[in-house]
Amino acid sequence: MRKEIESCRSFSFRPAGRNTTFTPHTVFPGLPAAMQRHYSLDVSAPLLRTQGYVDGRWVSAASVFPVLDPATGEEIARVSDCGPAEAKQAVDAAYKAFHSWKQYSAKERSVLLRKWFDLLMLHKQDLAKLITFESGKPLQESLGEIGYSASFLEWFSEEARRVYGDVVPSPAKDRKILLLKQPVGVSSIITPWNFPSAMITRKAGAALAAGCTVVVKPAEDTPLSALALAELAEQAGIPAGVFNVVPCSRERTPSVGEVLCTDPLVAKISFTGSTATGKVLLKLAADTVKKASMELGGHAPFIVFDSADVDRAVAGAMASKFRNSGQTCVCSNRFLVQSGIHDHFLEKLGRAMDAELRLGHGAEPGTTQGPLINTRAAEKVVQQVSDAVSRGAKVLRGGKRLDGSFMEPTLLAGVTTDMICTQEETFGPLLPVIRFNTEEEALAIANASNVGLAGYFYSQDVSQIWRVAEALEVGMVGVNEGLLSTPEASFGGVKQSGLGREGSKYGIEEYLEVKYMCFGGLKP
Repeated sequence: MRKEIESCRSFSFRPAGRNTTFTPHTVFPGLPAAMQRHYSLDVSAPLLRTQGYVDGRWVSAASVFPVLDPATGEEIARVSDCGPAEAKQAVDAAYKAFHSWKQYSAKERSVLLRKWFDLLMLHKQDLAKLITFESGKPLQESLGEIGYSASFLEWFSEEARRVYGDVVPSPAKDRKILLLKQPVGVSSIITPWNFPSAMITRKAGAALAAGCTVVVKPAEDTPLSALALAELAEQAGIPAGVFNVVPCSRERTPSVGEVLCTDPLVAKISFTGSTATGKVLLKLAADTVKKASMELGGHAPFIVFDSADVDRAVAGAMASKFRNSGQTCVCSNRFLVQSGIHDHFLEKLGRAMDAELRLGHGAEPGTTQGPLINTRAAEKVVQQVSDAVSRGAKVLRGGKRLDGSFMEPTLLAGVTTDMICTQEETFGPLLPVIRFNTEEEALAIANASNVGLAGYFYSQDVSQIWRVAEALEVGMVGVNEGLLSTPEASFGGVKQSGLGREGSKYGIEEYLEVKYMCFGGLKP
């Protein structure tokens, strides 16, 4: 792990020719000279959009807001700061487009989604660069996200043709009972910064496949990925008004969100973010009784039983905790290790952290740990570490905040359930380990939370696997596996982790209504 990071604040912008290049420079003291290099966001000009996208047109707002590289703090673009007026225009455009889009055949919608998928794969390198520079994610992870993002368009392009209704046996001989599935209408999509592409396609792919139209409000930290998706949607031939994007600053987010959650023309809200914000949006949507799906906060337990394969458990912990520097909604937050293997697990985990984790700018090939999204995120991790240490925890690796929003990957031992890091979601590279003795004790600790998105455990005892998988109060369980997201499987939580499911065959159901048609007067 790097002990020190220093950012040299320089920036250049070149608007000429086919490509637009941003060049922030970051120096890591003590690294080889070959790594003291420039990091350039060099992407095809059409993909670098900075205006809103409404009704098939690129629209400017009265003001702009900056998008920053979290690794350096430098400005990489200025994006139109859309407000309630632009949001309303987008809703109106989506409502108008809905009446024609829903008449497209399932096959026609499928073909357009497939073209959109093909374009994402064609431009995956440029799209990955956008993610890395606006979110800080290492480039290899960004490439993985683009593949994941595109996979939802592929999946729902196929599911579009499999929206089946039912013919139900009637109790009366002169009637036929038919259950039809129809799109709900305009859908507001509000997404976070940690997966700025995949969180959009997971929602929009399902919505468009069902015949809905959408208005996307991306996170203020990462609007460039959303706008690039809009450009490719247009290139794919998706009609005007079907896919709209209204970027805005943090200051304008409440007013834009209010339009998207209260306008009577909006039929559905899909949100990924914090539980607190989700509750606010649900209250806004209540007056017009909108359909809602919410993927909210997580606090995932990661349990290692004495019967576990320790090497596999360590590999799973590394993948689950340190992907995107710990900034994922299904990231393991509380690590529970049984007494019999506790010390052995900690020893191997510490060695793995030393060998595998490298801090740096996301564009650097050797980087596995980029910056956190901003300085507030780094401060939150520091506060949790300080609280744990003050209550008796021991820092085995890391523990320090570095320059800007960089934070050392941190391993804590001697953690207890009264510490903040075991009570609140961290969203950072902090791995706190709690020692436990019995299965019952582990389950009690794991389930002592008001959220339940994902949970993980390692065991080679088949009976224990079934018991624990069924007992964990979460929507998704990884058994001897630290990475579980895939478009084929349902994604969502229980308790206050949200409502509804995304991905899988169930994801499209969130954008459909069931209409009962009773066909009477038939001659028996």
